[in-house]
Amino acid sequence: MAGGFPTYLEYLQYLEQAQEMGEDQVAILVDDDEEEDSDYEVDYNDGDEEDYNDGEEDGPVPPTPRTSSGSRSTPSQEALIARSSYNVAEENEVSRKTTEGGETSSQGGGESTGSEIDGLFCPICMDAWTNGGEHQVCCLPCGHLYGASCIKRWLQQRKNSGKCPQCNRKCSMKDVRVIYARQIVAVDHQLRKKVPALEAKCASFEKKDNEWQMKEKEWQRKEAYLHTQVHQLTERTYYLEQLLEETQNRPSRLFNANESSLEQFMPGHNLDLEFRNKGPSGKFVLQEELQVDGAKFFDVDASSQCFIVARRLFGMGGMHVLTKVSLIAPHERENIQLPVNTKAARDIRIAPNGRLVLLASLGKKLSVMSMESNNTVLSYDLPAAAWSCSWDLSSSHYVYTGLQNGKLLVFDMRQTLRPLESFDGLTCNPIHTVHSLLPDLTLPSGVRSLLTASSVGLCHWNFGGNEERPSLVPESENQGVCIALAYCPSSNHIVASFRPKIEIACDMAVSQPSLTPATSLMGQGVQGSHILYKNVGNRCYQKLGSTSANVNDIRLAKSAIIDRQNHDVLFASSNEATCELFLQELPSFMVVQRLKSQKHPVRDVKYTHDLCSGLLSCLSEDKLQLFLKGSNATGKQNT
Repeated sequence: MAGGFPTYLEYLQYLEQAQEMGEDQVAILVDDDEEEDSDYEVDYNDGDEEDYNDGEEDGPVPPTPRTSSGSRSTPSQEALIARSSYNVAEENEVSRKTTEGGETSSQGGGESTGSEIDGLFCPICMDAWTNGGEHQVCCLPCGHLYGASCIKRWLQQRKNSGKCPQCNRKCSMKDVRVIYARQIVAVDHQLRKKVPALEAKCASFEKKDNEWQMKEKEWQRKEAYLHTQVHQLTERTYYLEQLLEETQNRPSRLFNANESSLEQFMPGHNLDLEFRNKGPSGKFVLQEELQVDGAKFFDVDASSQCFIVARRLFGMGGMHVLTKVSLIAPHERENIQLPVNTKAARDIRIAPNGRLVLLASLGKKLSVMSMESNNTVLSYDLPAAAWSCSWDLSSSHYVYTGLQNGKLLVFDMRQTLRPLESFDGLTCNPIHTVHSLLPDLTLPSGVRSLLTASSVGLCHWNFGGNEERPSLVPESENQGVCIALAYCPSSNHIVASFRPKIEIACDMAVSQPSLTPATSLMGQGVQGSHILYKNVGNRCYQKLGSTSANVNDIRLAKSAIIDRQNHDVLFASSNEATCELFLQELPSFMVVQRLKSQKHPVRDVKYTHDLCSGLLSCLSEDKLQLFLKGSNATGKQNT
């Protein structure tokens, strides 16, 4: 410990002064001996190997704080400097071992090895170097990095003989190279090699996680489906138990086929024929209410004893589906999802012999679906949205559809590409109802007849004969706007419903109609009429009666004719003012019964005499009500 080093306190004061001055005012301190040392070059000849080896035998000179040749140190100062030099040498030794032998673990939680700080601090002063100023990072030919001021002061000390503080390789002041970099980072090649393997492992884990998530969702769907199946089976078991109990308690009677089907449909009700013909047996009684949210239209399949309901599921972008509801177990349901391009259903008809469903939709599609497989058998592309459809009553090969632009298309299902015929209507108004008529004996064989309804009135069509142009039914064109048409093939009765036309004031624009006294708020009831016709053949229709009615001023209504065989013929229609289903006797239109409906308007009405000795069904937006005849039927509502 020769006396060429300053005290540690002087060294710390020097650092504080340098930091206060700032980088732009600090000049690199160089001794006058720099000119002498600048001509000195490192010699790597064989003659210098001895000196180089001598330096290695003595070991690397431990880095010490910067010194001044003009001061002496006391024994206590020398001891302090010796301890500092020992610590630096120890850190260099740890760094060397780390480089040669690999990674070394730290002793304790808070200690770190020399490799962790290597490259971050100047090995001479153990202070962080800068990217500018007198302590800017620089390197020697051997590759070791130092602060510029520290290494220059080190090389200027004659005692060091111009050697690197760490490896003792000879060098001079001119060998100092300033490194112009903001930050020096050394890449660990061992860790870099591990990165691809770790990335591949992470990708594998992510893939497995996605697979497990997909499997979890699939299991959740299966679980929900199984819960639904269990619920349906529980409901069916309950109905079958009730059926068995009522059958065992009922005395032996003779029933016809229709009454047997009623037993299956609604257990717990006495179906004795002689009781049905006594007293108020012609009254309809509410037997069942089924929840069917989003319902639009429906039809009844007598052969399969089920309903087919066209509905839209709730929610954003709700799907359009057909829901099959069993009459034996009404809570057993099956949803048939329609293709997206089909859009909303506008009319639905089941074939006379069952098994097939004809669906007219606003997606310019006419579809034929199988009741057994729930698959689409045929799908026809249409030039416009379909508003109505019908099966031909005399031939199962022909179907009809009325379009939004007033056209009527005839299809032969044996030809799957295009319509058999296309006809223009009397106007461009949508054809909202189509009914196939029974063969007319006054017309040549093979002629098929059709009755359609649009806002202008009723039109009669004949196909397969000489004259195929439509003709208006007399006294139907001046009754107002036709909104509904009901037809009964067994009795040839026809009832058309009308609402008044909107009058346009002379001093107002066409887009601003004035309301007549008969009109009320939009969507409420207005004073309309029902007109009864009978088809007498050869395009002739006889008007049998008419009555006023409260009808909807916007929506197209639905109605039905009830032919009770040996009883009077009834007409079923909704009253918009009271939300009731009126049953009126024909031809007098006398109200014989009022059936309470739901809060929502009636959307569709159907009557089927082939089921349960007469089944009247009424559909609102969220309820399907089933009414049966019979005095002993225990109903929920009887008016």
